[in-house]
Amino acid sequence: MLRLMKMMTGNNNYTVEDMAERLGTSYRSVYRYIDTFKEAGFVVQRKEGGIYRLGKESRYFKEISQLIHFTDEEAYIVNQLIEGLDNTNVIKQNLRKKLTSVYNCTSLAECVVEGKNAVNVNRLVEAIGGRRQVILRRYASSHTGIVRDRLVEPFGFTTNYVQVWCYEPESGKNKLFNTARIGSVEVLAEGWQSGAEHHEGYIDIFRITGFEQRRVQLELGMMAHNLLVEEYPLATRDLTPIDQGHWLLDTAVCDYAGIGRFTLGLMHDIRILSPDFEEYIKGKIEALKNTIYHEEK
Repeated sequence: MLRLMKMMTGNNNYTVEDMAERLGTSYRSVYRYIDTFKEAGFVVQRKEGGIYRLGKESRYFKEISQLIHFTDEEAYIVNQLIEGLDNTNVIKQNLRKKLTSVYNCTSLAECVVEGKNAVNVNRLVEAIGGRRQVILRRYASSHTGIVRDRLVEPFGFTTNYVQVWCYEPESGKNKLFNTARIGSVEVLAEGWQSGAEHHEGYIDIFRITGFEQRRVQLELGMMAHNLLVEEYPLATRDLTPIDQGHWLLDTAVCDYAGIGRFTLGLMHDIRILSPDFEEYIKGKIEALKNTIYHEEK
């Protein structure tokens, strides 16, 4: 229920079906939890597209928000303290994620990002809060190599405002846009036209995003285990000890690219247990052999 409350008060918007899927429960259970919130004095809002939120006019909302209120100076100091932690520290990631999900003031965004990115992120925060469309001016796509304007409906951020989830009417798809590649953000007067189509994808332990997932199992030796945990702290939740020097990694990935790069660098200390992923790695090794062969010729 606490996880559900977080989803209903954070920056992202979810339907009952979305929340049930992410919580791993039935939509009937979600409805029961929502009824419990109502009985406890919270105002539950049902918005366009079947989105459920806890209203700020709720009986306890102000009391809760006051516990985490920061002035601009306090927000800066908190951010500086968090910044002092090592980037691989899972606590740092968790603190940033919690602060950005419950503290919607733009001052924290200004601390996390700098320069024109801070201006762009603040405008995106404003657009999400007002449920408005925006134009991402001079967006430089890494996939196509083309720089052009993009009309989108922003609805959520990844950790530290690195990327923004948007629905793009032109393609009819939900996409991630890197905030550092945005020239400028123009907030339009027009509101969202496709709120019901907004769906945030998954982010796997290797920080790869997507809307589908597939399971991969690896047996890791001591070196592979230690490097995995140091570089990707969230992997800890998907690791199970086999014996004193070996661990089973059983995780869901959005794409083989992230886990593939990790595996190829530690082939001597990893045993692949998933046939489809094994074929993927064999293909990568064969392609590498061909590249080396042609370069030598």
